Amino acid sequence: MAFDISKMRNIGISAHIDSGKTTTSERILFYCNKIHAIHEVRGKDGVGAVMDNMELERERGITIQSAATQVQWKDTTINLIDTPGHVDFTVEVERSLRVLDGAIMILCAVAGVQSQSITVDRQLKRYHVPRVAFVNKCDRQGANPVRVRMQLREKLGLNAYMMELPIGLEDKLEGVVDLISMKAIYFEGDSGVDLRYAEIPAHMVEECKKFRKELIEAAINFDDELMEDAMMDEENDYVNLDQDKIIAAIRKGTLAEQFVGVFCGSAHVNKGIQPLLDAVVRYLPAPNEVENVALDIDHNEAEVALESVDNKPCVALAFKLDDGQYGQLTYTRVYQGKIKKGEELYNTRSKKRFKVGRLVRMNSAAMEDINEGCAGDIVALFGVDCASGDTFCSEGTNYSMASMYVPEPVISLSITPKDKQAAMQMAKALNRFVKEDPTFRVYTDPESNETIIRGMGELHLEVYVERMKREYNCEVTTGAPQVAYRESITTQGEFNYTHKKQSGGSGQYGRVAGFMEPITEKDYEFVDSIKGGAIPNEFIPSCDKGFQKAMKEGSLIGAPIVGVKMTINDGQSHPVDSNDNAFQIAAIGAFREGYAKAKPVILEPVMKVQMTAPTEFQGNLFGLINQRRGVIVDSTDENNSSTVNAEVPLSEMFGFSTILRSSTQGKGEFTMEFLKYGKVPNTIADELIAKYKAEKEAAKK
Repeated sequence: MAFDISKMRNIGISAHIDSGKTTTSERILFYCNKIHAIHEVRGKDGVGAVMDNMELERERGITIQSAATQVQWKDTTINLIDTPGHVDFTVEVERSLRVLDGAIMILCAVAGVQSQSITVDRQLKRYHVPRVAFVNKCDRQGANPVRVRMQLREKLGLNAYMMELPIGLEDKLEGVVDLISMKAIYFEGDSGVDLRYAEIPAHMVEECKKFRKELIEAAINFDDELMEDAMMDEENDYVNLDQDKIIAAIRKGTLAEQFVGVFCGSAHVNKGIQPLLDAVVRYLPAPNEVENVALDIDHNEAEVALESVDNKPCVALAFKLDDGQYGQLTYTRVYQGKIKKGEELYNTRSKKRFKVGRLVRMNSAAMEDINEGCAGDIVALFGVDCASGDTFCSEGTNYSMASMYVPEPVISLSITPKDKQAAMQMAKALNRFVKEDPTFRVYTDPESNETIIRGMGELHLEVYVERMKREYNCEVTTGAPQVAYRESITTQGEFNYTHKKQSGGSGQYGRVAGFMEPITEKDYEFVDSIKGGAIPNEFIPSCDKGFQKAMKEGSLIGAPIVGVKMTINDGQSHPVDSNDNAFQIAAIGAFREGYAKAKPVILEPVMKVQMTAPTEFQGNLFGLINQRRGVIVDSTDENNSSTVNAEVPLSEMFGFSTILRSSTQGKGEFTMEFLKYGKVPNTIADELIAKYKAEKEAAKK
């Protein structure tokens, strides 16, 4: 029997840290009969949630790697990916959203829209992923799903409407009211498996009518027929409108990313998950309803629309690598055609053919062998040598899928193995981690010969150091965290530099003149304003290359230089002694001459920090920001809880979690993500320059 692609959904669960993503995933697996018992994230029974399969995840109670599984809900197949909430693992969310068709955005009923919710929203919009919202933790004190709906509108600019209302809140949460069918749903039996539909409690009828009317007035904008039916409704209460038409209109709005339905419940107490699964099937797109585009490499990267059908040439994207004990596992999304076991595919980046040896479907860490992956499916290949983001095609097709956004790392740490055995294991571990995670970088400092790892935050690097210890039995000592500083210029600087070298036979000659000026929108720009062939055309790219080489290391503290526009307007060449190398060296000299005149400054990464603690500690939060050269952006007080948003230099945030806990009796928490580069104050800049000079002197000796 042919597989019906319209009965498939590829969805991700994403949200702010601690909103209940993994707890919700666990309930989805249970209600879809994938698992037979529910375990909690910080499982006291020692089991832990299925989707947190790494021992480290279970201990810390956070998701570090996205995990994939496939479940069956009624007659629909759902490929589900549970993504991390912590901003340090943001690339896990990026690569999952890159291949998903729809998403469940989970929000906490008490905290509402938090800093990471804003990041997730930005990612969903970047990849045009339609979503439904689920307001979780309605059983907690201070829960208010309607307020969260308003925050979705005000803070994220979403057209959000309540699809359900909770029956009772906090410890009185009994069930939910479905505003389309106007029925109350109660979750009974063992673990809320049995659904009981009943009349809406009398005290909620008016409120439900009000929210239903709001919902339908939003839905009729997406369907002309439904609008006509609504206009014919003399009572103006929309009671007799066709429910199927309402659902179809909401689906249309959701797929166009112009409507977000808000569902509510509490995964922890097993309420509201089954209607959420129904919503995934009703409102989120099937693979064939999403427009996917590839670039045709043979035809100047022209865009080609892909079709989610099995009878066309195969096009698939490797979106995540997992290098385990049995070899590399490559998570792959099939966009067109089929992947069959034993057939040959072509990697369009490496231009190599390979045979599909073993094909598996993942259920978190467990694997199930399969013979083929259909269009729209998410499968994993074993033993394929490739990189994250590679495209696999059938013979005769040479397409590439557009790559995903990878943020630049902002923090670095030096690591030293304890002994020779550890050094070998460390090399293995680092090779694997770099392959798996595009935001994790490794390089060797040429001066100190130390191995430096770079990443998105302290937790990010801490987790990799811990994984080396556990998975590779490799003990390493870590140096103090280093901030990824940059240098830039603040004013225009002119240059007129001549490179001359004469040493028997042909020499070297090149003169480069012009000016440099600061720019904000990009890191580097090159402008050729040469008139009358003062520098021959063939040497113009040499000047560009020389400038880019010079920007790799500034003269203040040896940091990369950003935000510079280089304009060349004069120069001179020699018919015999000028060559590519001479002009590259001349450009490097010219850059340094201009740079010294352009008042260079040091820039440091500034982080967007959000802190939350009980209101009694608000003064402490303000104090912590002020001590760290931070700027408070805003603060809000809700339900005896204070949230403070601030901008703080990364160099001041090391070890902050411990200080925050001790200042708030263990009740405070914070998240931070990279915001921008900002100028370092003069006193600190002087210290950094002096330190850099001392290190250079020491290296010479």
